[in-house]
Amino acid sequence: MKDVQAIKTLLSSPKNIVITTHANPDGDALGSSLGLYLYLKKQGHQIDVITPTSYPDFLNWMQGNEEVIVNKESTLPGITKKIANADLIFCLDFSGLKRIKNLGPLVGASAGKKILIDHHLDPEDFADYSLWDTKSSATAELVFDLIEGLGGQKDIDADIAECLYAGIMTDTGSFKHPSTSAKTHRVVASLMEAGANINKVNRAIYDTNSLNRLRFIGYALMEKLVVLEKVKAAYFVITAEEHERFHLKSGDTEGLVNYALSIKDIEMSAIIMEREDEIKLSFRSVGDRAVNTFASEHFDGGGHKNAAGGHSQDTLENTVAKFRRLIESQ
Repeated sequence: MKDVQAIKTLLSSPKNIVITTHANPDGDALGSSLGLYLYLKKQGHQIDVITPTSYPDFLNWMQGNEEVIVNKESTLPGITKKIANADLIFCLDFSGLKRIKNLGPLVGASAGKKILIDHHLDPEDFADYSLWDTKSSATAELVFDLIEGLGGQKDIDADIAECLYAGIMTDTGSFKHPSTSAKTHRVVASLMEAGANINKVNRAIYDTNSLNRLRFIGYALMEKLVVLEKVKAAYFVITAEEHERFHLKSGDTEGLVNYALSIKDIEMSAIIMEREDEIKLSFRSVGDRAVNTFASEHFDGGGHKNAAGGHSQDTLENTVAKFRRLIESQ
């Protein structure tokens, strides 16, 4: 609570604030960012939400979405100026500056006070203040805690509540992950009481599939799923050609890795996806099989014990071979 009180003092007068989150923002990244944005806007601050990359269309319904500045060549000069001139920079849902790509050096060099709000392991020591708790279900839950600590729970309206609910719902896997606590449900109850329409949020995120995405999922399950029964693992390999073939957009592969993990007796799953500049890997597991250490030790990544990611600069063929070798030797 010490840092919350310090943050309360910082926010006692109008400030120029930047809120940023990790590349390829998910529901928690954007939900926590926009929930905080809407709250701070009510308090009279000047705020910009800046994302390092674009994000899925199924998150566009959130209030404040139209104000988000997405980092790209045309917006980078303005972003550079905003970060340099910020009094406060809220860093949400990431533990290291490399997670925000080319915005990392800009944030690191800014004279603005950095405030980290995150629940991932091993945070870098770049922030002046932090609300960091690996036991929290989502960064959106920590943003709720911050607002409560600032005495602002009465200012949580339906729009703020729905953003924070979206973050908690997605990062808990619809309340299935072990990080879901009794407190998590109490926070969600408070958000519902504040007006969150949970049916609306669920449908917006999970029931707005494009035809291309559904066809891709069917194709991936039929043609691309590899099951290694002896080591209780399963994975998908998606090529750049297949990405283009199904006209996949940001977020269209979201959740695919969970289908593999749903197979009986499978303890670890992965999706290995070829992109223009690198190979992206996403890992999921159950029980004591820790994929965060696997990702950090072998694929320059990290995350949570049962949900992590990484990347590779090698070829797709070599990356898959390395993954198979590591899995089969465990």
